[in-house]
Amino acid sequence: MTTPTIVLVGHGMVGQRFLEALADRGVTERARIVVLCEEPRPAYDRVQLTSYFSGRTPDELSMVEAGFLEKHSIELYVGDPADSVDREARTVTARSGRVFAYDTLVLATGSYPFVPPVPGKDARGCFVYRTIEDLLAIEEYARTATTGAVVGGGLLGLEAAGALSGLGLDTHVVEFAPRLMPVQVDEGGGAALLRTIERMGLTVHTGTGTQEVVTADGAVTGMKLSDGSELPTDMVVFSAGVRPRDRLARDCGLTVGERGGIAVDERCRTSDPAVFAIGECALAVDGRVYGLVAPGYEMAQTVAAVLADEAGVGEGAGFTGADMSTKLKLLGVDVASFGDAHGAAEGCLDVVYSDSRSGVYKKLVISGEGVLLGGVLVGDAEQYGLLRPLTGSVPPVSPEQLVLPAGAGAPVALGPSALPDDAVICSCHNVTKHAIGQCSSLPEVKKCTKAGTGCGSCVKTIEKLLPAAVDKGLCGCFPYTRSELYEIARTLRLTSFAALLDSHGREEARGGEGCEVCKPTVGSILASLAPALGIDGYILDGEQAALQDTNDHFLANMQRNGSYSVVPRIPGGEITPEKLIVIGEVARDFGLYTKITGGQRIDLFGAGVDQLPSIWTRLVDAGFESGHAYGKALRTVKSCVGQTWCRYGVQDSVRTAIRLELRYRGLRAPHKLKSAVSGCARECAEARSKDFGIIATANGWNLYVGGNGGATPRHADLLAQDLSDTELVRLIDRFLMFYIRTADRLERTSAWLERLEGGLDHLKDVVVHDSLGLCEELEALMAAHVAGYRDEWAQTLDDPERLRRFVSFVNAPEAPDPTVRFVPERDQIKPDLTILTLGRTNSTPEGAASR
Repeated sequence: MTTPTIVLVGHGMVGQRFLEALADRGVTERARIVVLCEEPRPAYDRVQLTSYFSGRTPDELSMVEAGFLEKHSIELYVGDPADSVDREARTVTARSGRVFAYDTLVLATGSYPFVPPVPGKDARGCFVYRTIEDLLAIEEYARTATTGAVVGGGLLGLEAAGALSGLGLDTHVVEFAPRLMPVQVDEGGGAALLRTIERMGLTVHTGTGTQEVVTADGAVTGMKLSDGSELPTDMVVFSAGVRPRDRLARDCGLTVGERGGIAVDERCRTSDPAVFAIGECALAVDGRVYGLVAPGYEMAQTVAAVLADEAGVGEGAGFTGADMSTKLKLLGVDVASFGDAHGAAEGCLDVVYSDSRSGVYKKLVISGEGVLLGGVLVGDAEQYGLLRPLTGSVPPVSPEQLVLPAGAGAPVALGPSALPDDAVICSCHNVTKHAIGQCSSLPEVKKCTKAGTGCGSCVKTIEKLLPAAVDKGLCGCFPYTRSELYEIARTLRLTSFAALLDSHGREEARGGEGCEVCKPTVGSILASLAPALGIDGYILDGEQAALQDTNDHFLANMQRNGSYSVVPRIPGGEITPEKLIVIGEVARDFGLYTKITGGQRIDLFGAGVDQLPSIWTRLVDAGFESGHAYGKALRTVKSCVGQTWCRYGVQDSVRTAIRLELRYRGLRAPHKLKSAVSGCARECAEARSKDFGIIATANGWNLYVGGNGGATPRHADLLAQDLSDTELVRLIDRFLMFYIRTADRLERTSAWLERLEGGLDHLKDVVVHDSLGLCEELEALMAAHVAGYRDEWAQTLDDPERLRRFVSFVNAPEAPDPTVRFVPERDQIKPDLTILTLGRTNSTPEGAASR
C-alpha cells in the first residue's frame, strides 16, 4: 500500500494550523506532507505583525514550535511557492522547477493587498503592509523620511499608521469611507476612535480617496486627494483591503467566485474533489471570503477532519460560516465588534453609552425580545470576553448595566461565571467555557486547548474562569507577596525585618527569625526604601547584616572554590590609562585572575575574604567604587562610543551611559538590572537585550524596557521615543521604581512585564501618562536614592568594626584560608578543584558557612 501525499500550498497562520490539526489526528504518521511556502520564513503570527515595531523579532513571531516539522516528518520548502497545478496529472510545480505529485492538494494561499490603480502607485517610497519583509522595507525607508501617509483606515491601515508614528514620522490616514474602520464599527464608534487618534497627533482624512501619488525623480513627494487637496509626504503605505489569492485555482480551471475566491463546499472541497481550499483564498458556501484568522482555523480543522475520515464529517458536518467578531488594540485604543454590530436585524434596538471626553463608546444591539444580537466597543472593551459569548441569548442583567461604567449606575457585576458551559470563550480555536474549566492554569489552557494563543482577546476572560491560587504569600513566614510587603513597609514606615514580621507575618512565624526566602527579600526591600525612610542603607549594620546572602554579606561575588571576585564600577566602560594601570597593579600584586566582562568592566578573580579590604583600599584610593556585581542591583550601563567617535553616531551615548550608571548605582531591586546605550540604530551596545535600553535617534532617545539576554532571551519593548535627556531620565526613574514596587521576588523586568496585567500598554499608562497618579511619588523615591547613595566599599573601610568580619577564621584573623588554592593556566590562575572545601561552621565568620 503506497503512502498518500498531501501537498499544502501556503504556510501562513491557517496553513500551520492545518498541519497541527493533521498531527493531532495522526494523519502525519500515515501520509507524506509537503508544504510549499512563498515567504522566506515559516509561518508567523500575522495578527501580531505590528508588534515587530515594539521589539518582537521575526523569530519571536514564529508560530512553528521548535522540532514540530521534524517530529512529524513534514517537508517544508520556504521561498519556493507553487507556480502551477496540473489537476489531470495531480502534480504541483514549484517556482524552483520541483514537481510534486499529490493525492490531496490543499490551497492556503491567503490574500494579497489591494493597491488602488492610481498613477504613481509603483514609485519609490510606496509600500504595502502585509509581510515581515514589507515591515523591514518600511522601517529602512522611514529612516530618511519625515512624513508618511497610509491609504486605508481599516484594521491594517490603523496598524500601519501606528507603525509609522512609532518610527517618528508625521503620520496621515486617508480613508475613502466617511469613518474609520467602516466594516467593524458604526458612526458613533468611528467618531470616538477618530477623536482619540487625533489626540495622539495623527491626522485623519475621511470621506476622501487617493487620486494620484506625486513623484519626483521616481520617488514619492506627495499625494493628490479626491477632495482637491494635496498632501506632502515622503512615503505611502497602501492598506486598502485585501483580495483572495486565487490565481492558481483560476489557471488550473477550478471554480472561483465572480468577485474572487476559490469556491468550496461545506467540507472546504473545491470543484475538484481532490483539491481543498482554506483561509482567505476560499469562498465559503455562504458566499463570503473570510478575512479573519478564526474562520480560517475552523476551515483548517474541517479539512483535517475530512482527511482523517472522522465520523460524521463526510455526512454533511463542516464549515458553513463563522463568527466575524473581533477585538484588537489600535494605536493603544481598544476596539471590538461582535455579532450584528450595525443593527441590520429588523426591529432591533440600540443601547448606547458615549463619553466623548474619555473616548469611550459602547453600543449593544438588542432584539425586541431582549436577545443580545451584537455590539460595538471603542475605548473600553473590557467586557468583550463576556458579551461575545452571550450573543444570541438574553443576558441575565439589563443591557444598560452592561454598558455603564463601574460606579455610574451599574450595581450588578456580571462575570464570566454567568456564562453557560457551552459558551465559546476562544473564537479563534472554538474553545468552550467547559473545556477551559478542565484546566488549572493559563499555561495548561494554552497547551491543551490552544485557547488564548490566537488573537489573545480571550485571555482575561480565561484567567477569570480559572481557580484562584490558594496562597500567594512570599513564604511560610508571610501571607503577602513581595510587592505587598514593599507597600506595607513604605506606608507604615517599618524600618526593620523584626517589625515587619511581628506586625504582618503569619501568626506562627511572629517572634521568629524568618527564613532563607523572606530574609534577603525584606533586606532588599528595606535597602531600596532606606533613603526614603531615613534609615542607614548600609547593608552590613545590625539586623540588615543577618538578612543578606553571602555575596552581599562580603560585598563581593563568591566563586566555586570559596574565593571572591572584585568588580570595580567603570561607568559606561570609559576608563583612563591611569586607572587601567591601577587595576593591573592590583591584579599583579594580589595574584588575581583578570577578565574583561560583557558589560565593559574588568573582573578580578581569586581574592580571599581576608584580602578584600586591602584590594578595595587600593581601588578606592584610585577613584574606583563598588560595581555591585554581588547585589540584586544595577550592574552596568554599557555603551558604544556614539557620535563622539563613530561616523554613524547621532547622540553622545557614552555621556548618557555614564550619567545613568552614576544615577542608578547601588539601587537595590528584586533582581539584577542591566542597561545599555546605543548611539544609533545600528545597536552596537545591544540595548534591546537589557532591562532598560536606550537607542539614539536624530531627535533624541528611544527608551526600551523589559529586555533579557539570559537563559530565556527577550527583546525589550519600546516604551517611549524621541525623548530629551530630561524626559529620558524621568521615565527611567518612574519605570525602575514602579518595577521595584510591584515585581515579585527574584523576578527580572522581562518576566515582570510579561506578567503585568495589561502588559506594555498598562506600563505606558502608569509611567508615561501617570494614570495611577503615582509618578510624583516614584520620582521622589528615586531622588531620595540618588541623594542618599554611599559607596559600600568606602563605608566599610572607614569603620574598623565593620572590617572585623573580613577574616577567614574568627580565631585566627591573620591566617588565610588554606583550602583556597589555584593552578596556572594561560599565564594566569584558575581554581584548583581537586581540593574539597568542607563547611567550617565553628571557625568561619558569620554568614560564611554558606560556602
